[in-house]
Amino acid sequence: MQRLLLASCFCNKDWHRNRMSSTEEDEGWRENFLSWVVANKGLVESTRKAYGRDLEEFCAWLHSAGATVSTTKEDHIVSYVAHLRDSQRHQVATVARKLVALRQFFSFLVYEQEVIPEDPSAEIAVPTVRDGSPKALTVEQVKSLLESPVGDEPATYRDRAILEVLYGCGLRVGELVELQLDDVDLDGQLLRVFGKGRRERVVPLGSPAADSLSQWMSGAGRNAVLSLRTSTNRGAESAVFLSVGGPKRGTQLSRMGAWRIVRIHGDKVGLGEELTPHVLRHSCATHMLINGADIRYVQELLGHVSIRNTQRYTAVREDELRQIYQQAHPRAEVRLKDR
Repeated sequence: MQRLLLASCFCNKDWHRNRMSSTEEDEGWRENFLSWVVANKGLVESTRKAYGRDLEEFCAWLHSAGATVSTTKEDHIVSYVAHLRDSQRHQVATVARKLVALRQFFSFLVYEQEVIPEDPSAEIAVPTVRDGSPKALTVEQVKSLLESPVGDEPATYRDRAILEVLYGCGLRVGELVELQLDDVDLDGQLLRVFGKGRRERVVPLGSPAADSLSQWMSGAGRNAVLSLRTSTNRGAESAVFLSVGGPKRGTQLSRMGAWRIVRIHGDKVGLGEELTPHVLRHSCATHMLINGADIRYVQELLGHVSIRNTQRYTAVREDELRQIYQQAHPRAEVRLKDR
């Protein structure tokens, strides 16, 4: 009996040792992949972090199922996708993004590292995301939103600048939080933006956005936040937008932090849960097109590689289209008079 117990103990030790080594191996592969994908795919830091979280979540689920990355089969991927779909907090777009991260990860292990013989995710279809552009805000709604931050606190200056830049420049939320001090030219009223694939573009900075940025970057705004940082958060912080409170005070604002700021001010003016940073980007593009901007210029502003992506922003209401036609078409006024 004692011999059996001793044998059992040794087996358990071996099992824990193997489990630990497999976990460490999986973690090492994840880190190698993240380094590779940044160097070779040009991912911005926020996307790298999202991929890292996605892979960490997958590996945790995988280990709970008694498997590892090297032993992953197609059935594991299918079960994991079903697990994500069953979760109320995962929308179709989120599931699709997580699966894309997995497919890139396993492709890396097969073709770049050659540590596993085949890709278990290769035959798994990525869920189709419905192509529905967000509804643009009206000019009046945007005006109310931009006037929402009131006061002379650092958070007010920051929030006002965030809303002005998102709407005024049509930035993606990831582009906003990745802005560095060197990217801002207040005198020339220009922003240097690094978009998807680290593609660089320069966008104009309207006077309201430039003024709000200048106020945030002054001594009463950003500098005041930096002076109140805790010792653990001290260091060279070059991000434009920072967290202003809590344990992360003085560190770069996260994507979710920017989302919360937009949502808070949206709730204050009655815009509800439909308001997101992307709605402001969409509103920027839509309002420019309504006012006669050439779609090619809007494409350049938004950082779209393909004009097809920009064309999704041209779905304006019939009454707006009719109004534009009457104002812009040389024959429209004649026909209206003839009626």
